[in-house]
Amino acid sequence: MDVSTTLPPSPEDAVDKLRGLVSSDYLNHDTSAVHIRAGALFARLKALNRSANAATRAHKQVTADSRHDMDQMYLSLQNLQYEKRHLERDIEKCRQFASIYQDIPLYHLDEFLERAPEELKTDISANEHTLMLNRLNFELSERQRLDQRLKQLTQEKEDLLKQSKEKLARADSVKTQIDILIKTASEVQKKASQFRLAKRVVAAGNNRARRE
Repeated sequence: MDVSTTLPPSPEDAVDKLRGLVSSDYLNHDTSAVHIRAGALFARLKALNRSANAATRAHKQVTADSRHDMDQMYLSLQNLQYEKRHLERDIEKCRQFASIYQDIPLYHLDEFLERAPEELKTDISANEHTLMLNRLNFELSERQRLDQRLKQLTQEKEDLLKQSKEKLARADSVKTQIDILIKTASEVQKKASQFRLAKRVVAAGNNRARRE
């Protein structure tokens, strides 16, 4: 959402015209015409106030949506970090294997038979050497797969962090616009109060003029 396009017009023009109505230039004008003009300007101020309130609500919703998106991204990031730490621990265990192949921590034989591709499980029942070579090859392929997965998770983490920063920047921009809208709405209300006071002053002056 482009917040810059949803700001209501400034009330300054209407307020300046209202100030003009209570100036000495209008003391000799027709009271009914002045009241009609003042009513139209006051209605304009009310419309601007409604627009400011509506824009404030819309921007608050944008902020809430952005925060929800960031919360979802943060949760996804936490899950990825958990999986990354788990994989890093597994990889670290793999990297610390002994140099003598008998001491290398391999998948259990049952796991190897369950998970290894068929080409590594053929002709192994009567040949312990072939079985060990195939288990080592499978272990290598698994570690390479885990390393590739780690790199993928690292890239996903970096992408999520970048998106999170962009969301945060947009949320900060929305907050700034909301602060401007709140300030504008407060000024409109203050100037409307000033107009009502000025209106009463004009009415009192007109009453005095009629009595004289």
